[in-house]
Amino acid sequence: MQSNFCRAGTFLVLSMNIGETIRNYRLQKGMSQGDIEKRTGLLRCYLSRVENGHTIPSLDTLAKIAGAMELPLSQFFSDSSHSNGSKGLPQLSEDEVRFLSQIRRYSTSLNDSDRKLVLAMVKKMAASSAR
Repeated sequence: MQSNFCRAGTFLVLSMNIGETIRNYRLQKGMSQGDIEKRTGLLRCYLSRVENGHTIPSLDTLAKIAGAMELPLSQFFSDSSHSNGSKGLPQLSEDEVRFLSQIRRYSTSLNDSDRKLVLAMVKKMAASSAR
């Protein structure tokens, strides 16, 4: 069975929408970037760069931002977060978010060649399980 986060284009969609999603939730909560800064320790200029799509935060950073807004991390990946009616991101389960967090944690110690090898293995496994 193919998971939502393995579908082609998911990461591209994430990079295009995550900042907008964060801004929308922040404004819905009536919070300023300064409020998020106080609760997370992340600088306002960094938050601005994220919200404007210039920087893509790590899952750990997303977890801090979600905590500051008292939202579950998975809320950032929910289809309901897109009020403009576009398809948006696929909804990720808590297990999928946990899995991606583990990949993030362990991949930081890999060199570029090893990361490419792991990605190639995942692609091959996903292709063979789709048959």
